[in-house]
Amino acid sequence: MTINPGAAEFPHRQIAGQLKERIRRGDWQPGERLPSIPAMAEMFGVAKQTVQRTVDQLRVEGILITKPGSGTYVRGTRRRLNRLSRGRYGAHRGYHADLAARYRQQLVSVRREAAPPEVADAFGVRDGTEMLVRRHIVRADDAAVEVGASWFRVTEASGTSLERAEAFGRPLYQEAEEVLGKRYASATDTISARQPSREEAEILQIRPDTPVLHLLHVAFDETRKPIEVAQATWPGPMTTLTEEYKIPAPTPDPDPDPGLALA
Repeated sequence: MTINPGAAEFPHRQIAGQLKERIRRGDWQPGERLPSIPAMAEMFGVAKQTVQRTVDQLRVEGILITKPGSGTYVRGTRRRLNRLSRGRYGAHRGYHADLAARYRQQLVSVRREAAPPEVADAFGVRDGTEMLVRRHIVRADDAAVEVGASWFRVTEASGTSLERAEAFGRPLYQEAEEVLGKRYASATDTISARQPSREEAEILQIRPDTPVLHLLHVAFDETRKPIEVAQATWPGPMTTLTEEYKIPAPTPDPDPDPGLALA
C-alpha cells in the first residue's frame, strides 16, 4: 500500500480510500481489528498523525470504531431500512419476519415526561405538556443501531397496558389500537439530519461530530387525529434508507371533443 505525494488529494484521504477498498474486498471483516496506527504509518511511509487523521475520518463515516485500550476495528455493515416506517406495519399489519430475525428491541423505560417541541407540535399541544413515553434501543449483533421513543397522550393512555414497563409480544401499534379503541389509518414520516445528543452518541457508540438521521413518525386515526408520535435516531453513516414503490403506467390522452373535430 502506497500513496502518491504528488497527487492533489491529501495523503490521509488516499490512505482512507485504500483502507475502504480493502474492507470492501473483505480483507478485514466486520469486528476485525486493524493494525496499530504506528504499524500503518510504517506501512504507508507517513507520519502517525496522518494515519490518525485517516482513522478519524473513517470513524466519522461509520466505517471504523475505536475501542479505548484495545484498538481500531471495522464496524458492522450498514443497517438497511426498507420503506422506512412502513416496515413497522408490514403488508399484513404486522412485523416483517426478517426484522425480528435481524434486530432485537429492548424496552428501556416507560414513564411520563414533558413533550419536546417536535412531539408537542405533532400532537398540537403546548411545549412541555406531560405525555407518556416508551423508550427503546434496537440492537443488531450486540451493537446499538437505533434509539427510539413512542409518545402517547396521558389522557388516553392512563390506566392502560401502555403504561406498563413490559414488552407485549406484538407490535406496539397493535396493542395501542386495542387498548385505545382506535385504528391507525395513516401516517407521515419526516426525516432530518443533525448532530447527536451526548446520550445518543454514547448509546450508538459514535463520535459527537458524527451526523445522525432522525425520523419523526406521526400516526393518525381515521379522523386525522394523532394517536402516536414516534421518534427514531440512527447513526447516519451506517444507515441506508430505501424507498421502493411502483410507477403507474401512462394513461392515454382522452379523445378530443368530437364537436371541436368537426368544426
